[in-house]
Amino acid sequence: MDLGIRGKWALVCGASKGLGLGCAQALAAEGVNVVMVARGADALNASADNLRGRAPGVQVLPVAADITTPEGREAAFTVSGGPGTAFDIVVTNAGGPPPGDFRDWDRQAWMKAVDANMLTPIELIKATVDGMAGRGFGRIVNITSSAVKAPIDILGLSNGARSGLTGFVAGLARSGIAARGVTVNNLLPGKFDTDRLQATLASAASKTGKPLDDIRSAQMGQIPARRFGHPQEFGAICAFLCSVHAGYINGQNILPDGGLYPGTY
Repeated sequence: MDLGIRGKWALVCGASKGLGLGCAQALAAEGVNVVMVARGADALNASADNLRGRAPGVQVLPVAADITTPEGREAAFTVSGGPGTAFDIVVTNAGGPPPGDFRDWDRQAWMKAVDANMLTPIELIKATVDGMAGRGFGRIVNITSSAVKAPIDILGLSNGARSGLTGFVAGLARSGIAARGVTVNNLLPGKFDTDRLQATLASAASKTGKPLDDIRSAQMGQIPARRFGHPQEFGAICAFLCSVHAGYINGQNILPDGGLYPGTY
């Protein structure tokens, strides 16, 4: 299937590895030019070089910056050869805040979580959405978390900040931008085989004294698909949401989790 987005420009955050990289790879495979943003320059440049080899003819521009800061966003919007703020596709993505007990979090911890996981996506949308509407095409995909749908008690910072973004998106999606060719949706990943998941499993093994393989098997056993997701299949979902075929999908929270969520709705 031709997704109809060849030659367009995408901004992909957290793109050096994991789910962000999966999205960048899937978009580049469709001929989309990509500005890849991540904090770690070495990993980012290596991923960008690999992507150029896999998608010849596509412009791949790495920006080593912290997208949660005004300076980082400015770097993404002013990178040489990029489109400025005239992106056709924006994929927001920031690392989740640490787990813990809400009794231990002060105001600074809350503000940091809200800034990274709610306000930063809103700032990126604010900078690009009107240009998208003016050109008659735009796709915004926010990578959030399955915890928005099924909150996890030790992830209160993430539950709160990402739920705030979800509420904002619900209003924005219904504000009239869809009539001008712009959609905004959220992707709520479950357990995907990323470095972050590996670190979580290793931590669980260390705390319990159980072998890592046993922890991994037990986690997969809870998922009806009996496996973790792959970043590449996550990227494929993102790319479809960014396609010309997804213009009637708007304001949705899409949950790729292998069937783990037990609810009907």
